[in-house]
Amino acid sequence: MLALCPYLPRPRPGLDWRALNAFPEGDRGEHFYHACLEYGNALWHRGFPARAILCLDRAMGADLKGGEPILARWPMPYAPMVWIMRHSPDGVFIGNPRIHFQHYAGRMNPPRKEQRRWRAWACWALAKSVMPDLPGDPAHRVDEPNVNQIVAHLRTHGVPGEAALWSTVWLHLRK
Repeated sequence: MLALCPYLPRPRPGLDWRALNAFPEGDRGEHFYHACLEYGNALWHRGFPARAILCLDRAMGADLKGGEPILARWPMPYAPMVWIMRHSPDGVFIGNPRIHFQHYAGRMNPPRKEQRRWRAWACWALAKSVMPDLPGDPAHRVDEPNVNQIVAHLRTHGVPGEAALWSTVWLHLRK
């Protein structure tokens, strides 16, 4: 077992995939968001960083407007993404988050396509910085954005304060 991620809610004992399957397609608001964060921490704790990242990715797809109380306690999970990438033990499968987010951003579908696309690019930039030795996918031809473009699009498409939150995480990485 790995130490719990301090940036995510403490998971309930015995939490499994049913925590997310309990939410029908049209019910992906703040309770779904919290369930994704909680289950992501449970997956991380059990030694599955790649699956934890995918779970946080699902949290970022929740239908949130920005005024939900959950976001005050548990903001968009950019800091946990970085924490998981940085703290994954050698030999534990994490996949290639850089390619995952590159593909995800380049092939985004509705709902909230632009919001989710720019969150994926934001996570791609974090992964590229945290794990610089991981290659991108040269066969997947997309225009990779720069930091200024990511911030501008998070301002436009993200929830209020999301661009500033991401910028803080990004700047902390650069120190």
